[in-house]
Amino acid sequence: MRPDHAEVIDTLRLGDEKLQGVLLEAPNRKPYVQLTPVHRSQKHLLRFFLDGSATTWFIGDAVEGNRRTPIHVAQVGAAAVFRKDNGQVNVAPKPVHKIILMMNKTAVSFGDKVEDLVSRAGPTFGFHDTMEDDGETERTSPGKEPRVRAAHKAHHLMANEEQQLGRSLNRRKGQWLALDGSLGKDLYSWRDVPEFLGVTKSFSREPIFKLPGARGGYVVNLYELLADLPFSARTAAFSVRSGKVVVWYVRLREQRHLDFPLMGVIKVELPNPSGDAVASDLIDEISGALVAERQVTPHGKDTRWHAHLYAIYLAETAVKNAFVSKEVLIAGLKWPTQAATTSTR
Repeated sequence: MRPDHAEVIDTLRLGDEKLQGVLLEAPNRKPYVQLTPVHRSQKHLLRFFLDGSATTWFIGDAVEGNRRTPIHVAQVGAAAVFRKDNGQVNVAPKPVHKIILMMNKTAVSFGDKVEDLVSRAGPTFGFHDTMEDDGETERTSPGKEPRVRAAHKAHHLMANEEQQLGRSLNRRKGQWLALDGSLGKDLYSWRDVPEFLGVTKSFSREPIFKLPGARGGYVVNLYELLADLPFSARTAAFSVRSGKVVVWYVRLREQRHLDFPLMGVIKVELPNPSGDAVASDLIDEISGALVAERQVTPHGKDTRWHAHLYAIYLAETAVKNAFVSKEVLIAGLKWPTQAATTSTR
C-alpha cells in the first residue's frame, strides 16, 4: 500500500538526477540489448551474495513525570553466502547479528545510564538514540516522532553492518560480489573493494530517460522504458552521480503471468570511479549472469519472488534464521527493571 524502505532509499539517493540522458557505455547505442544467459558452468562470475535484514518491535513507553520516550527493540543482521564451483552455497565467515535497544535518550534523565548498561552487555547488544541524526533517517522518516523513526533507524544500522561485512570478505580476483540494494555514497565510492555491483528489487519510479534515436533521441518515463523491455534483455546503461555509477535495468522474467510491467525487472548499479564509458561487453556479461540467477526462485515465500536472485534470498534467509523470535525476546525483558550495581543484566 506504500513504497517499501528499499524504494524510498533509492528515491532519496537519486536526488535531483531525475533525467538520466547520458549513456555511459561503449560501443552500444541501442536502447535495448538482448542477452544470452551466462550460467556458472560457462563462467562462474557471481560468487558472493550479500544481504541484510532488520526487524523492529515497540515494547512500551518509559514515562518520567510528564516526559516519555517509546522504547523499541530491533534485530539487525547481515550475511554473505559463497557459491562453490559445484553450485553448493555456504554462509561466508563472520555473519552479523545484533539486538539493539532504541529510545530517545534525551527525553528522560536516565538515558545515558541505559546506554551505558546496554553497551556493557556484550558485542551482541547495542544501544541507539532514535532521534540522533545520521544523514539518512531524517530524510526517510522526517519529523520528530520516535515511533515512526525506529524502523527506518534500524534499516540504516543494518546498512552499516552490510558495508562492514562487504569490506571484510576474502575474495579473489574474478569473484564478483552482488549486493542487495542500491549503492549509497559509502558503497559506490569503495575504492579498495573491487568487482561488486548492487541489485535492487524495489527501485524509484521517478527517473525519466533520454534514449538515443533520430533527431537527438526521445524521452520516456520509467514505465515506458520497462514496458518495452523484452525478456532476457537489458536497457542501455546510464550515467548517475556524474558518471561515478552506471545504472541499467534487466528483465529476468517474461511479462506473461505477471501483474504489471515493472515486475520481473531488477535495477543494476555498477561503480565506475574513473567516470569513463564502461565496455558494453562487460555490461552484457554481468547482465547475462544475472539472468541465469533467476532459474531458482522463492515463489510463494517472498512477495518479491519475481525479481529475486535466489542466492541473495539464501543470504537473507541466513540472516533471519539467526534472529530470535519475538516471544523469546520479550520474555527476556524484566519488568520492572532492577537497579544494577554489580550486574549488567
